[in-house]
Amino acid sequence: MRWFQLTLLGLALAGPARGEDIVDVLRRSQQVRLDAMPLAADGPRADTVRRSFAQLRHALPADVAVELRVVSGGTLAETLHGRIVVANESLADLPEGARLFVLAHELGHVASDHWQQMGAVYRHWVPGEVTPQTTDPVANQLGREASATSHRQEFEADAYALRVLRTLGRPSEDAFAVFRSSTLQQDTATHPGTRKRIASLRAAQAGVISGSDAE
Repeated sequence: MRWFQLTLLGLALAGPARGEDIVDVLRRSQQVRLDAMPLAADGPRADTVRRSFAQLRHALPADVAVELRVVSGGTLAETLHGRIVVANESLADLPEGARLFVLAHELGHVASDHWQQMGAVYRHWVPGEVTPQTTDPVANQLGREASATSHRQEFEADAYALRVLRTLGRPSEDAFAVFRSSTLQQDTATHPGTRKRIASLRAAQAGVISGSDAE
């Protein structure tokens, strides 16, 4: 969920309009990012991604708005504006289980209202108009809380994806295969490292299994 990667320096460079609040600035920044991503041409790869997404869409309530955009560059997968899942056509090259996990992870951000939660964090620290006077004094505190919130949301989206894959009859190892096949990542401001995500998934897997046994 890389939309959070906007820093307070980035906010300053974005040049908030007079009277804009912090969520307005975040929203505008995300739109700039979205507009810069080239749409993928229609073809087998884009169609494969769309079919996988359609297979997962039933996991969300019908009244939850969500949109898929298949792109040809700029990201592997992320969620913007809380409801637009952006997926690179290169997801078609992944094994089906890995592709489903990545897309289900993004749907987990939508289902859990993570955009609204992050907006509340920002508004807590910057409740009014965005100016250097309102952002500079709280930059460190906001950064720490936003980073912790983002890490929690990544764990939640992973757990959501694991549950969705289970409803499709997919093995849990589909989720772990995504991390094993990629380069080991360390913690960033927005994402916990690979080892932490695998450990969190293992705990979620144990909870899903024990919950199923109790039924």
